[in-house]
Amino acid sequence: MAETSSRTQVCSVLFAELMGYAQLPASEQLRRKRMLKAQLAQELVQVPMAERVVQEIASGIAVAFLVDAEAALAAAIGLQADAGKLPLRIGLTLGTVHVVQDLNGQTAIVGEGVNDAQRVAAHAAAGQALAAGSYREVVSRLSPDHAALFRVVALRSDARGREHELFEVHVAGSAAPASARAAQDAARVFDAGPHLIVSAYERAVVQKALDELAAKGARVVSPITRVGDKWMASCGHPGVRASECRVEKLGLTSIVTGPTRQAVATKVEELVERGARLSGEIEQDGGVWTAVCDSGGAGG
Repeated sequence: MAETSSRTQVCSVLFAELMGYAQLPASEQLRRKRMLKAQLAQELVQVPMAERVVQEIASGIAVAFLVDAEAALAAAIGLQADAGKLPLRIGLTLGTVHVVQDLNGQTAIVGEGVNDAQRVAAHAAAGQALAAGSYREVVSRLSPDHAALFRVVALRSDARGREHELFEVHVAGSAAPASARAAQDAARVFDAGPHLIVSAYERAVVQKALDELAAKGARVVSPITRVGDKWMASCGHPGVRASECRVEKLGLTSIVTGPTRQAVATKVEELVERGARLSGEIEQDGGVWTAVCDSGGAGG
């Protein structure tokens, strides 16, 4: 990835790993990774996109929570509630990450915080979430209730032979299952940028949510399909009309302008589906939103 900008900060990092991933056939790897993405998307619904970075790493997915340490804990507990569906182990830590953005606006995370979350996860059993002492200390200060969720379960040694305590995230009673049951009663809508992802445990619930969004002007992007034990579909943002945008072609470059960022993003998505590539970020200039695409022959 050609780097154009980066920043370094200390934040909470979660790593969710699919156990036994390397031994699986390629088709099963894809299926399980798709299920993990869907589960994680559900847990990140309430976390603004600007406050998190999601990165696929080999056998799992890492998430840097750039602002809210409690959001990482909530995500770990939510993934534990669904642990029977995938053989997951989870690591939580507080560490330094480098947030890197390339020429196409794609964001990635690297650094010791990501590596440490992977090392912590490697000590967990299936369905277990472990936290490093640094993360436990910070999040426990935010609420006495959080402190009660952690219990010491192991010691690990670092590269210098120093031992560090690991803490299990333990939700007593039926707290996590109750949260899972509540999620089954309604559709969840995840903002994926240019479009929305709608999911629920019942197909009819997704259909109802899609109908409500369509009534507000949203356009269905992909039909309802089953992913794991959930039904999912995607649609555009309500009130966003790609037809309001103008596409001007200059050779193999297409310049998209429109009244809102979402309208331009929706039009760009249409061009990308036809082979174009977004160059840079969607920007506002004088009240007009603009995007530049290498069209490669894609038309408006």
